[in-house]
Amino acid sequence: MLQSFAHYGCHFLFPLVIALLFYKSNWKIAYLIMLAAFVIDLDHILATPVFDPNRCSIGFHPLHSSFAITFYIFLLVPKKSRLIALGLVIHILSDLVDCKFM
Repeated sequence: MLQSFAHYGCHFLFPLVIALLFYKSNWKIAYLIMLAAFVIDLDHILATPVFDPNRCSIGFHPLHSSFAITFYIFLLVPKKSRLIALGLVIHILSDLVDCKFM
């Protein structure tokens, strides 16, 4: 239960805190854009089984690979891509938290 709380807490609460602290006037839009990073979980449908509670996503799924993660980090630099990049990096960090519990 602690693992699920930590994992989903990071997925939903951390972007909310960042949106409220750094994007005060447009926090709702910023929050939704960061949550849109969940789209990278579509790569889970390429795995068999699609969901395995004992599998670490980092390094297993294509959009959770070290190459993809490096790309997400570089996306933090341009201001135009920063919000989605923050969402992607937070998503990866949330999955990393999940992996540490395994």
